[in-house]
Amino acid sequence: MDSPTWAGDPVNLGGLMSQNGDDPEQRQQASEADAMAATFRASEHQHIRYNPLQDEWVLVSAHRMKRPWQGQVEPQLLKTVPRYDPLNPLCPGATRANGEVNPHYDSTFLFDNDFPALQPDAPDPGPSDHPLFRAEAARGVCKVMCFHPWSDVTLPLMSVPEIRAVIDAWASVTEDLGAQYPWVQIFENKGAMMGCSNPHPHCQVWASSFLPDIAQREERSQQNYHSQHGEPLLLEYGRQELLRKERLVLSSEHWLVLVPFWAVWPFQTLLLPRRHVRRLPELTPAERDDLASIMKKLLTKYDNLFETSFPYSMGWHGCRETKGAS
Repeated sequence: MDSPTWAGDPVNLGGLMSQNGDDPEQRQQASEADAMAATFRASEHQHIRYNPLQDEWVLVSAHRMKRPWQGQVEPQLLKTVPRYDPLNPLCPGATRANGEVNPHYDSTFLFDNDFPALQPDAPDPGPSDHPLFRAEAARGVCKVMCFHPWSDVTLPLMSVPEIRAVIDAWASVTEDLGAQYPWVQIFENKGAMMGCSNPHPHCQVWASSFLPDIAQREERSQQNYHSQHGEPLLLEYGRQELLRKERLVLSSEHWLVLVPFWAVWPFQTLLLPRRHVRRLPELTPAERDDLASIMKKLLTKYDNLFETSFPYSMGWHGCRETKGAS
């Protein structure tokens, strides 16, 4: 499995003089000829890889993994999270910042974010006085979803039926908000180093009146691929990765987990359905069961990497809701 990283050290390409007075152009041609004659190995030679979803190229310099490393090492966490804290605003029965009291929930719990990044009634900024200073209206809804009533569990520590309940809640809120907005983004930032402000297991749900840039590029790229090749881009990509078996992490009856060919983040994975599914509400009961199972296996593998509760950012990307407001 490739572990691509960004090459970050500048290289001085000038200032060297030949001892025998060879012409610089001849030396460059000879060097290029030697490079072409060498056998390419992805783990040894830098190269760029194409990301068909984002229509961009990424630099892979895997040989830099051999360099000495003296980076930061996090100490082992000694603090334990209490199962229930009446002062934690995400716990059942606790009072939140706006004065509302949470119900004594025993599964998932969805509520409006008390500090939303998007609001449905924000005013329009109006016309710009210069093309370099443009602003447009952004409206939407932000919700928080608690996965479990206990604060000392995470998705990999939950049972498969409990994870299945989370998936059903994801599908339900996607369908509900998708009736009003063209884009519904579900994401989880797990761990303090990923910006999570509360250890209670939860995620965010943002519905917006606009399509984010990344989603726009993914939609455009997939539409172009389908028009050229007659099949969904990610469906063909999943089939190719199954055949090559170079970056496959997990597979099940309905799902694949793989390291994308264009990965740029350490331990980056892509979770794909084996059939063409546009958004979470379209998943069958069997696919939801299987998704809960493979998610538990994947996230357990993450925890076992460094024998700690692994921090990550996770998000679901589907097709835009065509009936949403603009």
